[in-house]
Amino acid sequence: QVQLAESGGGSVQAGVSLRLSCVASGGTFSRHVMGWFRQAPGKEREFVGSITWSGRTSYADSVKGRFTISRDNARDTVNLQMNSLKPEDTAVYYCAASTIPWAKSDGNYAYWGQGTQVTVSS
Repeated sequence: QVQLAESGGGSVQAGVSLRLSCVASGGTFSRHVMGWFRQAPGKEREFVGSITWSGRTSYADSVKGRFTISRDNARDTVNLQMNSLKPEDTAVYYCAASTIPWAKSDGNYAYWGQGTQVTVSS
């Protein structure tokens, strides 16, 4: 059983950067694909990006070039660096873990954090 805990959310103005972190415990972190998802009010949860155990990344088109995912297997941590934030990035951001390579559907992720709120004002 993998437990995930996100941190780093907050309220910021458009154009600035924010870094989210997710710490895993209770499982073999290095064997999992780690994903970030987000859910805005009134919308479905959507894929933001993912990183494999070897560090290969995949991103949604809406964040490509602005967001970067990294992981530190020694510290069981995955990070989401968000640059040039826009009001439409406002959402609750979730960290999730999967054993399926290149998983983009939330149904393929077995473990989830509690989420952290990111609010971007114009």
